[in-house]
Amino acid sequence: MRSSKAVAAEEDALNRTAVAAPNQQATGRRKATGNIRAWLVVSDSGRSYLEEVGKHSIMKRTGLPARDLRVLDPQLSYPSTILGRERAIVINLEHIKAVITATEVLVPNSRDPLVAPFVQDLQARVSSSSYGAPQRSVAEFDGVDTDVTAKDVSTCKTQLDSPRLALDAYDNGTTKVLPFEFRALEACLESACRLLESETLTLEQEAYPALDELTSKISTLNLERVRQIKSRLVAISGRVQKVRDELEHLLDDDMDMAEMYLSEKLAFQRVGETSLRVDIGNVELEMDDDRDEDAKSETESNTGGLGGFKLNIEELEMLLEAYFVQIDAEGVC
Repeated sequence: MRSSKAVAAEEDALNRTAVAAPNQQATGRRKATGNIRAWLVVSDSGRSYLEEVGKHSIMKRTGLPARDLRVLDPQLSYPSTILGRERAIVINLEHIKAVITATEVLVPNSRDPLVAPFVQDLQARVSSSSYGAPQRSVAEFDGVDTDVTAKDVSTCKTQLDSPRLALDAYDNGTTKVLPFEFRALEACLESACRLLESETLTLEQEAYPALDELTSKISTLNLERVRQIKSRLVAISGRVQKVRDELEHLLDDDMDMAEMYLSEKLAFQRVGETSLRVDIGNVELEMDDDRDEDAKSETESNTGGLGGFKLNIEELEMLLEAYFVQIDAEGVC
């Protein structure tokens, strides 16, 4: 027979197991809902609302794989990225993180105070009613260098006197409004550049007094202050370079730019599907194997990717070039 101590120990173990089971179940439920997060949805009408959705729902909604959504994870450090996919564009530029489709923009970090001005600008730009008039835009951006001198700081803040670039395309004397996805992309680019410009201005306001102090009196305190400003200057320069490299990569690849024409791809696909339904309605119900293969090939050519569908990427190229030129040339000292 077992001793009373053994029986007591067994009962105690059973009690601990019974208590732990509900906790494990609760933990499992929390893990199951861990991917649910609040996304700000901005539609092509300019209307915005918060929506609680999970990662898999976003993947199904946008056609993006999980690896592309990882770019937007705030816990992971990814460089500036612009990804063009079949049904969406993924944006990760400074504080701007967004997924752009042909009809809406999804913003995962809308509660960030830095994102609030971007959301307001985005709503104004994508609204069809407010974007009816011809719009002009430019990337107004002042860059920085890695050497801290009064001359360099002054050069960095030289304002560009060139007129704003018109990014709307004109056809037969009438204005053609940029597609929804490009208006949203432009809002992302401009917001990122404004943040970098603001940080550069703040750094300039600190640099001049620090340099004056160092000129009048060389001390450990003044040297340390200038060293910290130099470190921040180098960091901003690196961030500017990452944005520049991403824009250059897009401009060098026509296929990447063509992938970003979401509205035209969607319209082309819908036309193909409509034509296919009409053709099927007029075809005999019984088809031999050869005719079935021909119809399958025609379906794939009508609805698949960019096959046989050539795009004029001039609109997007002008948009990206406007920001790239400002960062790469006069705007970057």
